[in-house]
Amino acid sequence: MPIRTTTRRRQLGAMMRKLRARKGMTLEEAGRLVGVSKATVSRYETQEGPVKWPIVDALCRQYDATDAERNAVVALAKDAKQQGWWGPFTDSIPADMNLLLTLEDDAVREDHFSCVYVPGLLQTRSYSTAIQQANEIRLASEEIERLVDIRMKRQEILGRPHPPHLWAILDESVIRRVVGSPEIMREQLSHLLTANESPDITLQVLPFAKGAHAAALGSFVILGGAESSLDVVYVDLHVGSVFMEKDEELDRYRLAFDYLRAQAWDMAASSAMIDRVRKEI
Repeated sequence: MPIRTTTRRRQLGAMMRKLRARKGMTLEEAGRLVGVSKATVSRYETQEGPVKWPIVDALCRQYDATDAERNAVVALAKDAKQQGWWGPFTDSIPADMNLLLTLEDDAVREDHFSCVYVPGLLQTRSYSTAIQQANEIRLASEEIERLVDIRMKRQEILGRPHPPHLWAILDESVIRRVVGSPEIMREQLSHLLTANESPDITLQVLPFAKGAHAAALGSFVILGGAESSLDVVYVDLHVGSVFMEKDEELDRYRLAFDYLRAQAWDMAASSAMIDRVRKEI
């Protein structure tokens, strides 16, 4: 089965489970209302097997999904067999990254908090290469180049006619940590200054002076769907990645991001600080 199918089926199943649970229906009740078996509804909520979009549409209506939710889920079902741009790179991409790219491909917004490195969507090639070279597991130069190619290709979503809005909050340590060399870091900071002038990008810096903050435990991304009910949180841990979709998890990270946004400097002050750090390096 193509990776695109696997990742989209995982996303589709999660959404169908969430909508049914919100409605408070059992598998059997849902199946009876649309004329399919309990087993069929269960299969639609797993990662395996084909789906028929009319059934997905009918289930969404029974779940009282909003038009935006139903359209997003049906589009996902129709697109389940389509392979994404990362298809040729699948041998270099772990399964969790495949899911992230699938979610990102459909996102209308991305909220990032970064406390170690510049988010991948805003990295320069030299900066990204330096990060890969610093990996505790030594990689061949060809593998590093391939991983960096994937990251650069991923950034093309920002150049779409209707790109997702990227809101990135960077801990001050991110802009002060010299990755690669002073020259590479100055180039990266210049890139951030340019990015912060885009109408589709909002960039803020969270200064050290703010002390303890709402996300002291680490970096995270909130991938936003057409409706907030379709949001997913992505947390990249050293031992692996975690995707969260439960309402209580989403609420916690949304609240954390709101606090961070309020604590961070505004765009103008953030750009001024990035410029000062660039000149200091």
